[in-house]
Amino acid sequence: MLDFDKSVRNLVKAALEEDIGPGDITSQACLEPERITAKIVAKSEGILSGLKPALMAFQIVDSTNKIRTLLKDGDRFKLGDTIIEINGFNQSLLASERVALNFLAHLCGVATLTGKFVDKVRESECRILDTRKTTPGWRFLEKEAVVHGGGVNHRYALYDMVLIKDNHIAAAGSITQAVIRTREFLAVPDFSSQFGRDGTQVEIEVEITSPDQLKEAISVGVNRLLLDNQSSVDLRNMVKCAREINPDVKLEASGNVTLDNVSEVAATGVDYISIGALTHSVPASDLSMRIVE
Repeated sequence: MLDFDKSVRNLVKAALEEDIGPGDITSQACLEPERITAKIVAKSEGILSGLKPALMAFQIVDSTNKIRTLLKDGDRFKLGDTIIEINGFNQSLLASERVALNFLAHLCGVATLTGKFVDKVRESECRILDTRKTTPGWRFLEKEAVVHGGGVNHRYALYDMVLIKDNHIAAAGSITQAVIRTREFLAVPDFSSQFGRDGTQVEIEVEITSPDQLKEAISVGVNRLLLDNQSSVDLRNMVKCAREINPDVKLEASGNVTLDNVSEVAATGVDYISIGALTHSVPASDLSMRIVE
């Protein structure tokens, strides 16, 4: 459904228009146009993500820019590493600089934080998931950055998976009623024409907050349970109960997960841990562009 390259290009164009507008007053005022070489350098360590929008920024401003990448998305970098080298006119490089760095800094930050969570659970079978708590317009890039950091994407948007949450349950009357209505909707003849896939391929996940809800959800045959805002003790008990009833049901923990407690959460036996902080409150990586010639 999403044309990734077109969406990225439109986002980069909008960012350049926002930053440059009718022109870069400072560079046009004090610089005579001449070709120079610059490099983007890491001022911290991390995991690379965001090359596509960063390179687009330089190319859209001036298609004559000659760019060489020294690392690829998903690579780890350390302090002082050169990530990109660009040869082009001084005015165009300086006009592109901030937009390119903004994309790189944020997306490297997402990948780097994801990598830290992944490292914390490496001894388990648990996988780290993202959420829909993304920057508006940046979701496709932020979710790609999560993958670059070693994480796994949860549902991309509202159209690709069923996630029955507390408000759905309250409005439908019960978990059972919500799931019955969902299955009926997935089976309607025109479902595939609207959503581009067969309803039998759509996974159903239900958010539960108590053992009774857990048992009800498993009894109606859902694919995955979201165990939200549970203590480690309660998670262990719910995991044990779920495995005894149906060993195949997938279990996802979420809520108040940090680098300090993610290992403990993973040790409860859940299959996934979803973490909104991967995208909604990530610290930016420290990068800069330096003119070298």
